Amino acid sequence: MMTQEDMLKELEQLKAENERLKAASGKEITMKVSEKGGLSVYGLGRFPVTLYPEQWTKLLDMNESIRAFIAENRAKLKWRVTDSAS
Repeated sequence: MMTQEDMLKELEQLKAENERLKAASGKEITMKVSEKGGLSVYGLGRFPVTLYPEQWTKLLDMNESIRAFIAENRAKLKWRVTDSAS
């Protein structure tokens, strides 16, 4: 039977391994042209984000507005636990 000290040590090892595995499994963000000619971005969530080039351009041109909106509404927005939320 394990002592409490042994269990705590094993728990810390498992936590460290879990964090290492989470970091290693972080999906790479990739892009490809969809069947209909849109630009699909993979790796942001469960499904790809697909927009046509003019939509991406319009969205990218709003970069500063989007960042300002996020800053103004930071407390209301739900943040997932990822490196990109910091």
